[in-house]
Amino acid sequence: MGQLIIGIDVGGTKVAGGLVTQKGRLVDSQIVPTYADKGFKRSYAQITNLIGRLLRAAGGAKNVKAIGICAPGPLNPKTGVILNPPNLPGWRNIELAKRVTREFGLPSRVENDANAAGLAEVLFGAAVGFKDVFYVTVSTGIGTGIIIDRKIYHGKNGIAGEGGHVSIDFHSPYRCGCGVFGCIEALAAGPGMARRARVMLEQEHSAPSVLRELAGGRAGQITPLMIQQAARGGDLVAKAILDETGYYLGVWLAGMITLFDPEAVVIGGGVSRIGKPLFDRIRRTIPGHTINGFASKTPILPARLHTNVGVYGAASVFLPAGEEADS
Repeated sequence: MGQLIIGIDVGGTKVAGGLVTQKGRLVDSQIVPTYADKGFKRSYAQITNLIGRLLRAAGGAKNVKAIGICAPGPLNPKTGVILNPPNLPGWRNIELAKRVTREFGLPSRVENDANAAGLAEVLFGAAVGFKDVFYVTVSTGIGTGIIIDRKIYHGKNGIAGEGGHVSIDFHSPYRCGCGVFGCIEALAAGPGMARRARVMLEQEHSAPSVLRELAGGRAGQITPLMIQQAARGGDLVAKAILDETGYYLGVWLAGMITLFDPEAVVIGGGVSRIGKPLFDRIRRTIPGHTINGFASKTPILPARLHTNVGVYGAASVFLPAGEEADS
């Protein structure tokens, strides 16, 4: 059996794939569009085409140990079934692991993308040296992964770790896509940040704003990157949005620390790249919202694996700690 692992990261717009060694070195990576809007057959064909290309790059299946796949939920990692992800139309109750194994003759596993990314950060990234880690990715949504003793915690039904759908303000006017009011995802993910910025600009409609200029006067075009840029330029609205976002994340993470008492928290995703202002606010907020007296000493770390985290994560489920995680 070969020693390379194929890692496949399935997203709504692109499928990333790579060849990863047992030591966690990425030796080849490729990207293809998902064509999710064209339905299951077309998007699945993109995945299999990419796997075929990676097998050829590896010199054939004899050099490949297995194929790990990470995808957005809901899914069941224990059965390898994709249930019904919103950004993959037509993917309903798809036995993805079985299909891939049947087609390529190699062991295959499917894992939630945030769980896989968390495991990858423990094995190769920011959390190397830690065993118990709470992982967060903050971008268009908020995903989380719970890593205990270097293993993914799946829960009874395989769907543990949906921390983005924990409400911190059930009186909030903002309803999450899951239907619950005040989920941290609705408040602190990229779209939530942009929405709060639009509301604040409407309330301060006569005040000059760098943020308004960056958006070309179209509040609906505001992005987290614009908020970051405007805050660096001293824009008061943008600075307030960043401060509020850090506060929300800090309150929520304080609850996660109360619950799990992790050795470290790792934060990834596009919003996390805002950097020091956001992380400083999170760190200042946590101690005042948890009973855990050690919380102030819990490292809050920026993720290290950015562009290829999904590929590393997918491959990780077949690396030594990853194999143990699913046993």
